Amino acid sequence: MTEPDSPHVVAIPPFVFLGGFFIALILQWLLPVHVFSGIAWKTVGWIVALISGILALSGFRAMHRIGTNIDVRKPALAIVSTGPFRYTRNPLYLSLVLLYIGIALFFDMVWLLAILVPIVLVIHYGVIRREERYLEGKFGESYLEYKKKVRRWV
Repeated sequence: MTEPDSPHVVAIPPFVFLGGFFIALILQWLLPVHVFSGIAWKTVGWIVALISGILALSGFRAMHRIGTNIDVRKPALAIVSTGPFRYTRNPLYLSLVLLYIGIALFFDMVWLLAILVPIVLVIHYGVIRREERYLEGKFGESYLEYKKKVRRWV
C-alpha cells in the first residue's frame, strides 16, 4: 500500500521489468529471433549481470546505512549520496537495466532488448520523474544541489 508521503509512482519498478520480461518471453516463443549465440555473448551477458548485482547490492547498502526506505511506496527519509549514488541518482534502476541486458545476451533473447525501450520509458516518466518531484518538494535545496552534481542515469 502506498503511503501519503511517497512519490506515488505508477508501478513498483521491479514489477515493470518483470512484466516486460514475460511479454518478451511470449514474443520470443511466438517469433524466435537469435542474434547473440555463442560463448562470447554468454560471457558478456554474465559479466553485465554480475556488474548489475554488485551495483544493486552497493545501492541497497548505501540506502540501508543512511536509514532511508528502499520501497518506493514509503517515505524517503534522507538523500542518499554515498556509494553508487555518488555517480548516478538511480543505481537500483540502472542495475535492473543492466540485469535485463545481461539476461538478454546470456539467453540470446533479442525481444528482451526490444521491450527494454518501453520499460525504460515507463521507469523514466512513471517512476523517476515522480520521485524527483517528490524529493524536490520534500528536501528542497539539498536535493536540487545533489541533482546538479550527480547525473540521473550515468
